[in-house]
Amino acid sequence: MINNMVNEIILKQQLMNTLEKTNFDFGRAKKYFGKVRDNYILDDKRIMITTDRISAFDVVLTTLPFKGQVLNQMSQFWFEKTKQIVQNAAIDFPDPNVTVARNCKPIMVEFVVRGHITGVTTTSMWYNYERGAREFCGHKLPDGLKKDQKLPKPLVTPSTKAEKGQHDESVSREDVIHRGLLTAAEFDKIAEISTKLFDFGQKTAAKNGIILADTKYEFGYDENWKITLIDEIHTPDSSRFWFMDTYEELFKAGKEQRKIDKEYVRKWLADNGFLGKGAVPKIPDEIRVEAARRYIEAYELVTGQQLKVQPGNPLDRIRKNLINKGYLRE
Repeated sequence: MINNMVNEIILKQQLMNTLEKTNFDFGRAKKYFGKVRDNYILDDKRIMITTDRISAFDVVLTTLPFKGQVLNQMSQFWFEKTKQIVQNAAIDFPDPNVTVARNCKPIMVEFVVRGHITGVTTTSMWYNYERGAREFCGHKLPDGLKKDQKLPKPLVTPSTKAEKGQHDESVSREDVIHRGLLTAAEFDKIAEISTKLFDFGQKTAAKNGIILADTKYEFGYDENWKITLIDEIHTPDSSRFWFMDTYEELFKAGKEQRKIDKEYVRKWLADNGFLGKGAVPKIPDEIRVEAARRYIEAYELVTGQQLKVQPGNPLDRIRKNLINKGYLRE
């Protein structure tokens, strides 16, 4: 449940104050605006501002109150917990929506790890399996699997990192190597790291009654060519979270799992005929509020901490904090 501070009234009021975009002047910084994060690259550092934009099917849809804060602070939680498994790029968190990170050379492959067969997007395992596919990203799949079923062991299912406006593509280990995106040794090393991160994430979430069904990791190389975890980790944008206490009952009944991730929005879009092509249907305010509630719930359930929000225009607060920390001039 949401704590008293972030009730439905505050979420509705914040609909008018979501962080849609930024345009700060960091001097000679290079700017790169992704689907969710606004990046300002300053030589060896990258200032990443996590906005309230939400994307699905590789399309930016709308904004959700406090979503950027949830993603940024949830990643902060996990970066600290997993740094013994692999180093990450984070240096500083000067604002609830901001991460200052080492500027790494990104690896153009996303490492998706799946513990269950599920999903509604065209790149998801269940979408393809339901349509007859018995091989996914190089993994042979048996007949008779059901939606949301736990796999015998987690599978690493890579995806290409699409250019802006393009769609990601699920690929196999062999595809990645053949395309020259990674060597076999590089792929296997990162796949091993991804599996360890996923195992740790599953065990940590399980302590709080949450199933980490699947997730994706992004990596880069630092200035010493060392593999580094970048972007985000175990957030509702990059992961599927389900409630453990009702999983078995709902699975046996063939019903949808209780979700605390952006699959809620994906499902609403799919039910309204949108799977990534054509005009995006207008997302009603009640759907935006409920999605925001789920993001906050995910943060609080997984981390065990309350999300402390500051209603109002986040741009002013971010600017002030960046100036106070010396990253931005007045």
